[in-house]
Amino acid sequence: MEDVITEIPPPSRFFEEDLNNFTSPSPPLPSPFLSFSESHQQPLRPSLLVIALSSPSLYLFHNFPSKTLIGSLVLPEIPFSGNSVEPSLTDNSCNIYALCDGDRRDSTLVVSVQCPVSAERSHSVAKQLIGGWIVPERVLVLDSVRIQNYRGRLSSDEAFALKLETSAERKREIGGKLLKGLEYYPSGSVVDGLGAALLARSQMLNIRGSLCVSWPEFDASVVSLIKGLLQSDVLPGLELSLSGGKIDQLPLKFGRSKDHLIESELYT
Repeated sequence: MEDVITEIPPPSRFFEEDLNNFTSPSPPLPSPFLSFSESHQQPLRPSLLVIALSSPSLYLFHNFPSKTLIGSLVLPEIPFSGNSVEPSLTDNSCNIYALCDGDRRDSTLVVSVQCPVSAERSHSVAKQLIGGWIVPERVLVLDSVRIQNYRGRLSSDEAFALKLETSAERKREIGGKLLKGLEYYPSGSVVDGLGAALLARSQMLNIRGSLCVSWPEFDASVVSLIKGLLQSDVLPGLELSLSGGKIDQLPLKFGRSKDHLIESELYT
């Protein structure tokens, strides 16, 4: 006679996805929202909105001296940490800065996205940053190439940057483009996550938008490359001297990591 206690139970008559019908759905997450200082309680219309997602661009703007913290993007699922007056590079925050650009107030805004944004939240975040309280003339997104998304061979010893553009930006003549010297991201490669959502949002609102993706993800040479790109094409009137020291003296997190694959034959 079988022992009903020790015998393996028969397989369930339900599929695994059907078992979820008996559990209460998780409560929806609150929407992300913007919080500004009292002096910026009106829609902002900057001539340029720069959104830093990649580690090199985050480091560059974190050490940029001529900036003023005017607000932040709040994601309720991300616990707040750090000092709101002088945020740390490791804070889980999305800080919004105004750069000094002549006499025009808030003509250039920088959003430093230092917290992880899931794919499910990317479009909600993009709606908050572009077209709502912030209505920019041009948008520049600084992101990194994911090794699994790139169609081609990648080497950790070679730093490069490529671009994607909205239709409004692509129609411009070469001299009027935001990123004049970069080649286009190769056909067949993929961009996903928040960077893709921000470019799609710019395209939908017919805003001149550019997405710059750089490789490697953590490297001092990429910081130097992005700095040169900003000085030559994007912010030629600003002095991009770093308050944190020389580029070749970056923290270890921006050095080459042995955990990253050196080369990839992946095609997508």
